[in-house]
Amino acid sequence: MSHDIAKGGAVSAAPSAPADRSYRALVQRRLIWLGGGLVIFLSLAIVDIVTGPSMLGLAEVVNALFAPSGASSMTRVIVHDIRLPITCMAILVGMALGMGGVHMQTILGNPLASPYTLGFSAAAGFGAAIVILTGIALPVVPWLTIPLSAFAMCLIAGGIVYFFARMQGMSPEVMVLAGIATLFMFQAAQSLVQYIAAPEVLQAIVFWLFGSLLRASWSNVPIVAAVVALATLAVLPNLWQLTALRLGDGRAAAIGVNVRSLRIRIFAVVAMLTTGAVAFVGTIGFVGLVAPHIARMAVGEDQRLLLPMAALTGANIMLSASVLSKIISPGAVIPIGIVTAVIGVPFLFFLIMRGQRRNW
Repeated sequence: MSHDIAKGGAVSAAPSAPADRSYRALVQRRLIWLGGGLVIFLSLAIVDIVTGPSMLGLAEVVNALFAPSGASSMTRVIVHDIRLPITCMAILVGMALGMGGVHMQTILGNPLASPYTLGFSAAAGFGAAIVILTGIALPVVPWLTIPLSAFAMCLIAGGIVYFFARMQGMSPEVMVLAGIATLFMFQAAQSLVQYIAAPEVLQAIVFWLFGSLLRASWSNVPIVAAVVALATLAVLPNLWQLTALRLGDGRAAAIGVNVRSLRIRIFAVVAMLTTGAVAFVGTIGFVGLVAPHIARMAVGEDQRLLLPMAALTGANIMLSASVLSKIISPGAVIPIGIVTAVIGVPFLFFLIMRGQRRNW
């Protein structure tokens, strides 16, 4: 019977009518929150495309999007080749980090967990710094050199954490400790590369570490989209198991969840999402930490609603940061990693004041 409850199946004892009405009202409220998140998402996407240093009007942007033949060549280039890839990348990276944050907080049972808890971000930064320092480039696709190096280092970081966690039964405590150790190891390696780099090389490394959507193009957007799609499809069969895991390892195991196997699968999904998010745009902080908390306050713990809400929330944070980065400094774009940190820190203080930790 417990197994059916976790899957949302029927049970022998029918609920009372008031309880049934209360549950339906709760689901309706959560669906309204999800719909509101979608409306905000669409609005922010339009605002992000409209804003920019070239000061195009709304009518010009809409005309270039839906009737490109009637727009000037310069407007088409700005909208289709510059702004639209940036908006799409912001959406995809936000979704990846939002979903990755939910998965991390679920499998570790820790409200402070995020995709960067396991050291993937620091590993990606080290991989990019090595390429920038040495100047090596792939012969056919040089633009993929830094992303592939970042991706390779993320895989190494994932392998290190997995090795130690596997030895101790994939327990949350060991995963967190191994991730923190990996994080500091790659941060130290980053510092060493920056220390020995020439001033102009150091500037390029630091700019990459800040995180920027300006690297987005129609060459790399489809790659990130494929990563997000594959990671989403991989986790869909496990949504009820992830919801059950929030009850604790013992209770989840009692209703048929293979907790150890589930952690391994979700760990791989988090690695995939984080790598896809940071490989092309650099380090983006706080989104994977903040987005799940906002989504959880809106729709609760049911992963069927929490996962899409976290994806929307992550995308909304990234789109908001993209808009702010263009508004704060007209004519120049502030690295988006700085803006997300400015947004994220006050929210963390809000969580502390609200006593959010009592829900864990």
